[in-house]
Amino acid sequence: MLAFAFAAAAGTRETVSPAVLEPTIAGEFALQAGRLDEAVRWYLQAAQAAQDDAGLAERATRIALLAGDDARSAQALALWRARAPASPALHAAGLALALRRDDAKAARIEFAALLDPRQADGWRHALAALDSGRNPELAATLVGEAVDQGRLPEQLQAWLAFGGLATRLDDPALASRIVAAVIRRFPGEPRVALLHASQLREGGKLDEARAVLAGLDAATRGNSDLRLSVAAEYEAMGDPRAAADVLARGPQDDRSYRLRASLLARAGDRDALSALYDALQRDSARPDPARRLLLGQVAEFLDRPEEALRWYQGVPGGDERWQAVLRAASVLHGLHRGPEAYASLRKLQAEAAADDDVRRDAYLFEAELRQRDDDRDGEFDAYARGLAAFPDDSALLYARGLAWERHDDIARAEADLRRILVAEPDNVATLNALGYTLADRTTRYAEALELIDRARVAEPDNAAIIDSYGWVLHRLGRDEEALVQLRRAYALQKDAEIAAHLGEVSWATGDREAARRWFDESRKLDPGNRALQRALKETGA
Repeated sequence: MLAFAFAAAAGTRETVSPAVLEPTIAGEFALQAGRLDEAVRWYLQAAQAAQDDAGLAERATRIALLAGDDARSAQALALWRARAPASPALHAAGLALALRRDDAKAARIEFAALLDPRQADGWRHALAALDSGRNPELAATLVGEAVDQGRLPEQLQAWLAFGGLATRLDDPALASRIVAAVIRRFPGEPRVALLHASQLREGGKLDEARAVLAGLDAATRGNSDLRLSVAAEYEAMGDPRAAADVLARGPQDDRSYRLRASLLARAGDRDALSALYDALQRDSARPDPARRLLLGQVAEFLDRPEEALRWYQGVPGGDERWQAVLRAASVLHGLHRGPEAYASLRKLQAEAAADDDVRRDAYLFEAELRQRDDDRDGEFDAYARGLAAFPDDSALLYARGLAWERHDDIARAEADLRRILVAEPDNVATLNALGYTLADRTTRYAEALELIDRARVAEPDNAAIIDSYGWVLHRLGRDEEALVQLRRAYALQKDAEIAAHLGEVSWATGDREAARRWFDESRKLDPGNRALQRALKETGA
């Protein structure tokens, strides 16, 4: 990050004015500390001082947009516009700002500039701005106008992308219009049929969606990517057996067999799973590690633990050998042979031939099994031994930090997460985990926001980070802003915890009907989710 500060300040000149360099460096330090307001102020000052530098103006604009500072966003955008008026990224930033300000006139101007045929990839920039979660109603209006006026590019990929956007904007009427238009423009294209099936599924028209997918049967036989996409659609509509049938067409390999086995297990179709298992066994005489590992996994799906154990213990070598040892420990644990399971993991932890990641994973898995046994002391002993063998290993510290949080020891959870950040200050997952923990389990909301903002700068489209940001905004009493962020997070990832947060924040705003809908959505995804259970207890819903 700091390297960018020097590069941006230097531009193409050999020397840099202190009036540019000093605020640039100050802005970058503020950014790394998660103090976005300070970063915006410093970067805007640097951009104003560097009179011909479009890069600094762009960076100031992006940081201001991320910080939600509309006034400084407009100032930085004006500088950027003066220096690089034809940039698609500039028009996308202008569109994002116009959406946030609910400025329909400015939004139309920026959107039109991005859809100009001379901007080859302008539509991609437009899509990113419209999909930001800001003002979905205006975003849907703009897309609808572009469809009606025939201004979307005559490219299948663009139409498919805007069709997906309409679905995420929760505008089924717009999605239907786009699907109808794309079917007219690109008849017979399998990806169009997939979009149509997805739109029908989202609208609850499952029989019609199945009919569309059935029309793709012939095309899937010679196209492995299409097979995967069609299978994913069947899985999304809750039909894993149909998904497995699609994957059974065409050439097979261990990956397709593994996916089919998993789907058949979820479908509870033991007959089909047994037939697949028998077919795989016929080709198992040769000591193929990957195939024997797969057979062990299928035997597990079939609830044949003794057979699974035999397959795992028969994996002769290679990387699959270590995976087999871990899986065998899980099977032994399921057979209530805990001492054997733990002994095998202890042996793997001391195995000189195994690489460090495998040995470290053996400690992590032991801790997981101890947790399943409700053995708190054993769980933390496994982490302690792992960290003695691999001091300051981030995966072990992260897992132990989450375990401390689960056991309500927030001070120790924070200590472990901060140990990671000492060695890896830009570890995004840890920044987010610590920020969320402070927001959720303490009243240190300002500190939590700084940590989450640091993660947002690195990964602005990460659903988990956006959820954390929405949650800390709720804790700060900014519920309307929180709802915008949480809806965006849920559009990116259908997750029980995000849905629970949406329910709790909706309840706080007084919209009890919406809250109950979100709680129901969370229950469908994961009825035992901790955030959901806490939200239900908090609200009494």
